[in-house]
Amino acid sequence: MANINKDSLVDYIATKLELSKKDVESVIDNLAEKITEEIRGGNKVTITGFGTFRVSKRAARAGINPQTKERIQIPAMNVPKFTAGKTLKEAVK
Repeated sequence: MANINKDSLVDYIATKLELSKKDVESVIDNLAEKITEEIRGGNKVTITGFGTFRVSKRAARAGINPQTKERIQIPAMNVPKFTAGKTLKEAVK
């Protein structure tokens, strides 16, 4: 099983749709930019059949520094979340 990166994704889409790699890369970059912009603003982005991108709030919690074993406080933060859609879930069963 091989991992896929942005370059191989661009190659695949460009070949499949007979588009230039430059155009496909621009579409992927703009998609990522727009999703990031929307979830940063607190909005959800849903791509039907694929999934939903959103921001989740992670509460503050206590932790331990693995190097020093010292107890530390990990602050609350916002983290990106992705929830797979029905079609994607069924495809990977």
